[in-house]
Amino acid sequence: MIQEIQISNLGVITEATLPLGPGLTVVTGETGAGKTMVITALSMLLGRRADAGAVRNGAKHALAEAVVHLPPDHHVLDAAGQAGAFIEPAGENSELLLSRSLSAQGRSRATIGGRSAPVGLLAELGHDLVAVHGQSDQIRLKEPVAQRDALDRFAGSSLSRTLSSYQRAYRQWRSASKELAGLKTDSRNRVREAENLRLALDEIDSLDPQPGEDESLREQSMKLGNIESLRTACQQAQAIIDSEDFENPGVTTLAETARGVLGQASGDDTVLAAFAERAAELGILASELSSDLSSYVADLDEEGPERLAQIEARRADLNKLMRKYAPSIDEVLAWAAESRSRLEELGGDDSRIEELEVEVVDLEHKVSSLASDLSDARRKAAKKLSAQVSAELKALAMPDAKLVIEVSELEEPGGFGQDAISMLLAPHAGASPRPLGKGASGGELSRVMLAIEVVLAAVDPVPTFVFDEVDQGVGGKAAVAIGERLAMLAKHVQVIVVTHLPQVAAYADRHIRVIKNSDAKLKAGAGYTASDVISLDQEARVKELARMLAGQEESGTAQAHAEELLEDAQKLVSSLTSKKLAKA
Repeated sequence: MIQEIQISNLGVITEATLPLGPGLTVVTGETGAGKTMVITALSMLLGRRADAGAVRNGAKHALAEAVVHLPPDHHVLDAAGQAGAFIEPAGENSELLLSRSLSAQGRSRATIGGRSAPVGLLAELGHDLVAVHGQSDQIRLKEPVAQRDALDRFAGSSLSRTLSSYQRAYRQWRSASKELAGLKTDSRNRVREAENLRLALDEIDSLDPQPGEDESLREQSMKLGNIESLRTACQQAQAIIDSEDFENPGVTTLAETARGVLGQASGDDTVLAAFAERAAELGILASELSSDLSSYVADLDEEGPERLAQIEARRADLNKLMRKYAPSIDEVLAWAAESRSRLEELGGDDSRIEELEVEVVDLEHKVSSLASDLSDARRKAAKKLSAQVSAELKALAMPDAKLVIEVSELEEPGGFGQDAISMLLAPHAGASPRPLGKGASGGELSRVMLAIEVVLAAVDPVPTFVFDEVDQGVGGKAAVAIGERLAMLAKHVQVIVVTHLPQVAAYADRHIRVIKNSDAKLKAGAGYTASDVISLDQEARVKELARMLAGQEESGTAQAHAEELLEDAQKLVSSLTSKKLAKA
């Protein structure tokens, strides 16, 4: 439960500490005093959206802090611990500190157990810590989604497990159905694509291009295109090497002459002998070069124009492929390899369609079966919830009211099953049940919501319930009944109520008043309305109830009425405690 809330610079509240604890705590005050800032602070701590306009005028930021006590094995403490939160022992319980600041520019920061944390983690933890109900929740209760959620919460963990299995099967069914529809819709396009790929691959395969062939043929073409100049160059080089002209001897002749001269003088000198051998080798190399040149010229003569024509024809075929598919033959071959893989995929789509058709049918049967299980569970839960809420409504001064929960079948399954949940209220005997959004007043909706929460608290409890003027539009005996039910609920969980009804406030274990003191602040030159938050003792409670009853807190008559209210409420609270102890 929440032990304490501290608020700084939020709305009209400058600094305030709300001491809380087990049982029922009420927050009262005049209109505009800032009672709802308590709810705003809680909403901030629960990770809900925060409006920068809530920061007090002139302040840089607002701050809300809470001290929460939970059993050491509570799963919220596990989640907080995994996020690095520091958790302190507090007697039999463990203490967790939550805080959230909001700057005037709208920036928000959260800490959990003294460690910075995402605001989203506050929301996750808050979902299992506090249930907040206000006028907006009454409006939400009119919506089918909220009605289904309430019924599913009441049905408990068994339905929750079935719903998880259903949603998993439903997602698989939708995914497989989408893939199957896509394959069938694209069937013509796939056939056309496959045919185009076959034609392209047949064209490429018929030419059988080799890696790098385009570059190789280009080099050969350039060579054969210059055959005459190549032949001339070779012949001129041969003449230089092999010439036997006395005046212009060739390389071989000169090398032989040099060898002879060195050989004659090398008898007594080993170095010259080595030079002579090298001159001989030079002659041999020159002779081999001349022979290679002759062979090259012979090859040129053999290839000739016919070979050049063949090469150019082949190049033309390869250029056609490159214009169609890729800039080079290597890239054409890579494209062909990818296309073969794609062609195999397209060929495998038919078998995939057959597999998916079987899978979709199986999943559809599974979804239908689980949806039927959900429907059965919801119908059983609807009967029980209707009966229990109707009984609560009788205790809330609606003796002839009856809540009817209808579970009807939708045409198609959805993300939460194939059920349409409708909550209908027959407020009077003989009245036909009508949807909550049409047949219930604000006061009736308040009591229906409270009745549902009282029933749900027994099966799906959270440590703390917060009600923001849930008694709006209610008075007289109905207000007394609401106070009684809130007191009963507070015997199981912590309950915090912002109320304007003295009949409700009288049942509180703890009474907090928000006092507007704008006149004093304005006189002091502060220029803004501010509020103080105080915890009332017995005498102050009597005066506050008198103010709420008659607007005259000093009136003896009003105070007498207030004392009577308190006495009657405390008798009931005592009887509830005795019953609880006897039952224990």
